[in-house]
Amino acid sequence: MTSTKPNLSFWQIWNMSFGFMGIQFGWGLQMANMSSIYENLGAKPEDIPALWLAAPLTGLLVQPIIGYLSDRTWHPRLGRRRPFFLIGAILSSLCLFIMPNASALWMAAGLLWILDSSINISMEPFRAFVADKLPENQRTIGFSMQSFFIGVGATIASALPWIFTNWFQVSSTAAHGHVANNVKWSFYIGGIAFLGAVLYTVFTTKEYPPSEEEFAKIKDGKKGLTAGVNEIIYAVTNMPKRMKQLALIQFVTWPGLFLMWFYYTPTVANDIFGGEVGSKAYADGQNFAGLTYSIENVVTFLFALVLPFLAGKFGKKWTHFICLLIGGLGLISINLIHGSEMSYGLFIIMGLVGIAWCSILSMPYAMLADCLPENKIGIYMGIFNFFIVLPEIIASLFFGKVMENVLDGSRIAAVTIGGCLLILAGILTLRIKEEKIAG
Repeated sequence: MTSTKPNLSFWQIWNMSFGFMGIQFGWGLQMANMSSIYENLGAKPEDIPALWLAAPLTGLLVQPIIGYLSDRTWHPRLGRRRPFFLIGAILSSLCLFIMPNASALWMAAGLLWILDSSINISMEPFRAFVADKLPENQRTIGFSMQSFFIGVGATIASALPWIFTNWFQVSSTAAHGHVANNVKWSFYIGGIAFLGAVLYTVFTTKEYPPSEEEFAKIKDGKKGLTAGVNEIIYAVTNMPKRMKQLALIQFVTWPGLFLMWFYYTPTVANDIFGGEVGSKAYADGQNFAGLTYSIENVVTFLFALVLPFLAGKFGKKWTHFICLLIGGLGLISINLIHGSEMSYGLFIIMGLVGIAWCSILSMPYAMLADCLPENKIGIYMGIFNFFIVLPEIIASLFFGKVMENVLDGSRIAAVTIGGCLLILAGILTLRIKEEKIAG
């Protein structure tokens, strides 16, 4: 990489971020559909968190390793990060084609494990890619552009089951133990979109070659696994102060999101539309929840267009605080929706969540990138993911007991707790100091 990075044009930033839209097809489809797929295959509400355990465990293991390896990779044609984009995209697309044909809970959970591992191989280097390619003054724009494409991809992915049912009359119901055809076709389209979007970035974006010093480190980094483990441990124990502050914010933010992903769609299908698993009312509620996820993501990509301006005017921490507050209040407001006749209020609720989601996808990374040493951005971005996946592991292992013994299986109560956690994370953001911290 060059020591002085030139400003890139709008279209160069567009091209380097486009692949993130494909990655979001993978995340968006599972967020909107996996809980319902699990229930269709016989899972009970208290079983859902444990069945989602694949995502955080794979992120915890895969992302720091991929970050370390991508810091020390250089391919003469594909560069530093793009080999990982490509490998992850191929594997993820294959999983998306296989997933909706799962016929048992263990099969669906196992496929989710492989899918999440593959998505993480592509996703982590994309975060480091922004810091690699852009000078400091353009990084907020770069991460916001990723948020834009995340919003676009998730909008389409979340709406696909509804589109197939309402535009093409594809069935949205299936016998117990099977996945409905509208969901199947959504996953097939998602697999094609994932690979296509990543290939676009791979072929349209170049990477800066390493300096002689960095190239020597790349060769040195191939000595073995022990050196990599030691460096990961060293990086964890020597995190910059700002990274520690941001880590706490992430540790509180993401359980709020996980509870939404665990229970929002079943809440709409069961509590608001009044359906039981396998009924038409449940299927209608499930499809409607996917449509409201699309509205969330429309707001995400539209808000990404103004987020850099707001961050420049009010500061990154105040922008993030306000966005988290708005999203938390939105989730709590689900308690105001009673019956399917009021279901259109869910569009407003998920629109508010979309504002928070846009900021979550960009502001923490923009605040983090400025305090990281240039030659370790990949590994630190991977470690930063610890504070996303550790709380999800905790939630996956223990929240089922909370659902069963404290909340009496109330899905809507779980979503409400998620909103409260977003508000708490927003308050914690105010502890961040805005000035740049030396890496």
